[in-house]
Amino acid sequence: MEMINVTIDGKSYKVPENYTVLKACREAGVYVPTLCYLEGINQVGSCRLCLVEVERQKNLKASCVLPVAEGMVIKTNTKRVREARKVNLELLLSNHNRECTSCERSGNCELQRLSDEIGIRNIEFIGEKTVKPVDTSSPSIVRDPSKCILCGRCISVCSKVQGVSAIGFRNRGFRTTVGPIFDKGLGEVDCINCGQCIINCPVGALKEKESIDYVWDAIEDSSKYVIVQTAPAVRAALGEEFGLPIGTRVTGKMAAALRRMGFDKVFDTDFGADLTIMEEGFELLDRLQNGGKLPMVTSCSPGWIKYCEHFHPDMLENLSTCKSPHEMLGAVMKTYFAQKHGLDPKDIFVVSVMPCTAKKFEAKREELRESGFPDVDAVITTRELAKMIKQASIDFNKLPDEDFDEVFGESTGASVIFGVTGGVMEAALRTVSEVVTNKPLEKIKFNEVRGLEGIKEAEITLGDKNIKIAVANSTGCANKLLEKVKSGEKEYHFIEIMGCPGGCINGGGQPFVSDKTKTEEDVLGKRANALYEEDESKTIRKSHENPMIKMIYDEFFEKPNSHKAHEILHTHYVKRPKYTE
Repeated sequence: MEMINVTIDGKSYKVPENYTVLKACREAGVYVPTLCYLEGINQVGSCRLCLVEVERQKNLKASCVLPVAEGMVIKTNTKRVREARKVNLELLLSNHNRECTSCERSGNCELQRLSDEIGIRNIEFIGEKTVKPVDTSSPSIVRDPSKCILCGRCISVCSKVQGVSAIGFRNRGFRTTVGPIFDKGLGEVDCINCGQCIINCPVGALKEKESIDYVWDAIEDSSKYVIVQTAPAVRAALGEEFGLPIGTRVTGKMAAALRRMGFDKVFDTDFGADLTIMEEGFELLDRLQNGGKLPMVTSCSPGWIKYCEHFHPDMLENLSTCKSPHEMLGAVMKTYFAQKHGLDPKDIFVVSVMPCTAKKFEAKREELRESGFPDVDAVITTRELAKMIKQASIDFNKLPDEDFDEVFGESTGASVIFGVTGGVMEAALRTVSEVVTNKPLEKIKFNEVRGLEGIKEAEITLGDKNIKIAVANSTGCANKLLEKVKSGEKEYHFIEIMGCPGGCINGGGQPFVSDKTKTEEDVLGKRANALYEEDESKTIRKSHENPMIKMIYDEFFEKPNSHKAHEILHTHYVKRPKYTE
C-alpha cells in the first residue's frame, strides 16, 4: 500500500493512501470524538461529531468518511471545530429523552460521556420532541424511540453483520424513526433476538427485557426450589461490570455471589455443554455412518436457530436436534434431579444467566417443556446479574472464590470453550475423535477452528474417514456459507454456527463496551483468551471423560442418543415467515 504524507495538528505523519482522516488521526494518537461510527460497519458521517478542519477547504468535514490525500493539512482542535461539535451535540440532545438517572445506560452512555467531554451545560434548541411509544412486543428486546439519536448503528449491524434487516429508518425529516417495517413491533417481525443492536447502540434506545424482579420474587418464594446456572461466557465478562480489566475470569467470585443472593443450588451450564457434546457428537457419528442428513449444523445458538427458521427453513433437517446446553440442564433439573431429590417439577424454578438475549426467546418456546413445565423459567443476562449483585449490596471484588455445587457444577475444559466461536466444534472433535479411534488424542487443541475470522474451514481425519468442517461467525457469515452449500459450491459434513460475531463472548447480553474502547483494546480476543485459559486449567478437558456425565448416563439416560435422551434432551424446529423481503 502506497504511503502518503499528511499533517495533523501541526505534526507530520505517513499513512496508507486508503485511510480515512479519522483512522489517520486515531493511529497518530489524536482523539476525535465519534458517535455514529462503527469501523467497517457504520461509516456514514451522520452525527457530525467527528468534524475536522482541512486547510484550503471551506467547510468542516466529517473525518470518518473523508479519505486522506497527499499533503493534506488537518486540524482537529480549532475554535471553529469545537463550537461546531458542541452545536451538533446540542441538536442531538434537543430531541433526546434526557432522563439519565433512570436510564439503562446511565454511566456507560456514549452520548452522556461526550456531553461531559464537550462541556454541554445548557441546550439552546428546546422545542417539540418526537413522541413514539416504547416497543415491548419482543420477549428479548425493548425499543425506546424517545432515546434514539438516529445514528444508524443498530440498522447497520442488523443488516450488514447479521443479515437480518429487521429494523431500518422510517419516514423523513423530523418524523424519522428507527424500527421494523409497517410500524410493527420487534416481536412481530423476523428479528432473531440476538441483541447485537443493543450492544452497538450508543445510548439507551435498546435494552434487554429484564427478568430481575421475576427472579427475586422466585428466590423470596419459600415454595420454590430455585436453581441457577451460568453460561461459560459470563465468567469472562462479568468482572467488567465491577471495574475489572477486560478478560478477567471471575468464575469463583461469580459462584460465591450467586450463593449469597439466595439460590438453592448454583450449577454450571458447562455441565449442560458436556452433555450437549455427548448427544451432538453421537448424533453426528450416526448421521455419518447411517446416511443421515448432512451437513449437520450445531443448534446451541438460539439466535441462529431462529434465523434458520426464517431465512433457511429448507435446512431445518440439517440442524442437530439437540437442545442448547442451558435448556438441556434445565430439562435435567425437572426430570432426573427432581426424581433424585423427591421434588415436584412445578416447584423447581430454573434461572439461566446468559450472555445472550436470544435465550430469553428460546426459554419461551413451546417445544422446550418435556416435563410439562418450561425447561428454563427465567433468563437473565450478564448485565442483569451484575445489577442484581449490586442490588444485594454484595462487594463482588472482595468475595472469596467458591466452587459450583456438586454434580451439575462439574465440567470439563471442552465445555467452557463453548463461549467462543469455534468452541462447540473443537469440543465435539475432542470427543468424536476419541470415540471413533478409541485412542487418546495426540493434540487436544484444534487450532483450525480457533480465531475470530468470519468463516473458517478445515478437513479433519476421523479414523479412516476425512470430514470437512466449517465454522461461521455471525448469522451474516452463516448465510454466505449456507448459500454456497445449497448451490453445491461447498460440501461439508459438520458446521458450527454462532449467531453473534465472536460467539457468546460478544452476546447481546454482555457488558457494554464503547466504540472508543473497542479501538483501543482487543475486547473479543481478551474475553476469548479467558475461556481458553480456563480450559487449559482444567484437569479434564474432554466431555466424555467427565465422571458426572458418565454417572447420569449410567443412572438415567443409559447411553447417548437413547430413546429417553431424545425425549428429554432433543427438540424440533418450526418454519417462520420472513417479513423483510
